[in-house]
Amino acid sequence: MSSEIHINAFAMNCPGHLSPGLWTHPRDRSAHYNTLEYWTDLAKLLESGLIDGLFLADVLGLYDVYGGGPETALRNATQVPVNDALLVIPAMAAVTTHLCFASTAVLSFEPPYTFARRMSTLDHLTRGRIGWNIVTGYLDSAARGAGHERQVSHDIRYDIAHDYMDAVYKLWEGSWDDAAIVKDTARGIYADPNHVRPALHKGPYYQLNAIHLSEPSPQRTPLLFQAGSSNKGRAFAAKHAECVFLNGRSKALVASRVTDIRRRAAAAGRRASSVKAFVELNVIVAKTEAAARAKYDEYLSYGSIEGALALLSGWLGIDLKAHGLDRPLEYVENDAIRSAIEALTVENPDKRVWTARDLARSTIVGGSTTSLVGTPETIADNLQEWVRDTGVDGFNISYAVMPETFVDFVELVVPELQRRGVFKKEYSEGTFREKLFGRGHARLKPPHPAAGFRYQPFTA
Repeated sequence: MSSEIHINAFAMNCPGHLSPGLWTHPRDRSAHYNTLEYWTDLAKLLESGLIDGLFLADVLGLYDVYGGGPETALRNATQVPVNDALLVIPAMAAVTTHLCFASTAVLSFEPPYTFARRMSTLDHLTRGRIGWNIVTGYLDSAARGAGHERQVSHDIRYDIAHDYMDAVYKLWEGSWDDAAIVKDTARGIYADPNHVRPALHKGPYYQLNAIHLSEPSPQRTPLLFQAGSSNKGRAFAAKHAECVFLNGRSKALVASRVTDIRRRAAAAGRRASSVKAFVELNVIVAKTEAAARAKYDEYLSYGSIEGALALLSGWLGIDLKAHGLDRPLEYVENDAIRSAIEALTVENPDKRVWTARDLARSTIVGGSTTSLVGTPETIADNLQEWVRDTGVDGFNISYAVMPETFVDFVELVVPELQRRGVFKKEYSEGTFREKLFGRGHARLKPPHPAAGFRYQPFTA
């Protein structure tokens, strides 16, 4: 674990991300999510504060579990409407030099062939500043939108994901040799066919026989994030992920999951340090403790319990309206976000008994994570304690009010972290992967499985 704390901002291409109802706050600007200026202004703000990256969440489908329909989600802007996360990245890349971008993309409903080209295009346009948060989806409404009756089971989704990764690795790493691009104007040859070959894949779920459509990009394979924390999710992360994204509701649970993922990575032949961990936290900061607490209370007053229940029902796969607001939550195995219900029940180290009402109240500001409220000194103390107590490398900071939360963090918390020597005072050069792992790490190296598919030049 390095001494430098890494910080990503956490947002979503919608008017209501993780703080249900806060889009109604008079200082919130998230209803302008569908304008380029909203995103370019945010990117410039984050780069001015030397923030490592903007982590964009995404979801396919509507939150229609609560009450058996989408009405509550629609009324409360519960992650709907939601636009494509990937399409805003080029505009932000154009107004920044170092800020990196990690985007969630659901692999379940897009063929590897077309998705690989989209990510290679972004890697080119950002000059290697792109990452992919690999998710398999969790809403049946998304499956119905893709022509299926419902999602496949949780564990099978991860089996499919392993096969998907092999297919995209072969496209990104194996189809083009670096020597393929010659751009010989005298001979009129752009690419040497002797250094290009089809990616061949015949797996249990995907088949592929095609040349990758994009020439090699700075990273080839984008920096790989993974956010699943179930047993299957941790096994997947240990094999594929370079960064894991964890929910910050419990320090003890975060620490155990970080330890388990790194142990599994080492067992798979990877260095434990090859997996960096980021935990989601919500930060409410002001110059005095009283002002910070007043700001938090003000935010709470704009929150929507109903919107929170719609969000939670989708995550848990449980209709909390039918369940009852004051009945204790119990573990129910389903095909939603399994780690979410596990964290509240069977893997709950604090042994707190959660009801839907209590959970909704705790979700209004910042979603299902811990809210840190206080002065810059208090916030910095807390961040350092999280690193010390859990072994994480950094944080995905969610917002309550956009862009106020990030303005406050850049103006108040960043200088305090810099004063303590745990946050950079200038950006390092290189790709997203190099900024996190050091120069010379632009591309994945053995024993990561992607490196095993790297193109081997033809010999005469």
